[in-house]
Amino acid sequence: MPNTANLIFAAFLISGSVSAARLSPAASRAFQEYAANFEARITQRNYTPVGSLRIEPVHGGTWPVPDALLHDWRGSTVAPDVSAAEMLALLRDCRDLPKWYAPEVQSCTLLARQGDVSRVLIRFQKRNVAVVTLDAEYEVTTHALGPHAGYERSVSTHIWEIDNPGTPRERRRPEGNDDGFLWRLNSYWTFAEVSGGLLIECEAVSLTRDVPTGLNWLAAPIIAQLPRQSLEFTLNATAKALLANRKETHR
Repeated sequence: MPNTANLIFAAFLISGSVSAARLSPAASRAFQEYAANFEARITQRNYTPVGSLRIEPVHGGTWPVPDALLHDWRGSTVAPDVSAAEMLALLRDCRDLPKWYAPEVQSCTLLARQGDVSRVLIRFQKRNVAVVTLDAEYEVTTHALGPHAGYERSVSTHIWEIDNPGTPRERRRPEGNDDGFLWRLNSYWTFAEVSGGLLIECEAVSLTRDVPTGLNWLAAPIIAQLPRQSLEFTLNATAKALLANRKETHR
């Protein structure tokens, strides 16, 4: 669920003041087409335990689409002595999301749940030179694939940039008509029990504004590193949460 909300914010924050951007129909269409193709192939993937944390770009990690940038990064690790049931419980626990994924995740509100499908509202905050706060609404499907494996599909349905968060003047900017730090973010978790623990993989597909004119030389290396840092944080935080929950259960 949470994962690359801080994908490329710093690339724009470093400019100090960034001109507003607008999510175009062409950019939205490019993201939807890519996500649909990705979801069609994810069920056919074969997983091999890697033992240690691995982060890698998919198709180079970042590439331009009409009026925007599309990003795809994947990370995996093995959590020792953890079951698929414990991972399912963690993913379904919206209440404790801020506890495990702070400071990026500020709050999580369960809006609706029907069977394996939930609708949640997550507030993200990214600090890098300036503070960026986002409200993101997701449709989340969490499902067991038998007793030893499972997956989660987390699809953003709305993302709003927040002005003056936590004050009486707090307001959401019009969706898709903001600074363009994050317009879309889908996350896909898959996990399966293997020898020694649980193999966990998270892949995040996101859409942002393109790099402001004149910042390419400065933004390119930042864009290259932020997805790796974000996935590393997310997977490490997940492993720590699973371990903490296991210790609490076995007290």
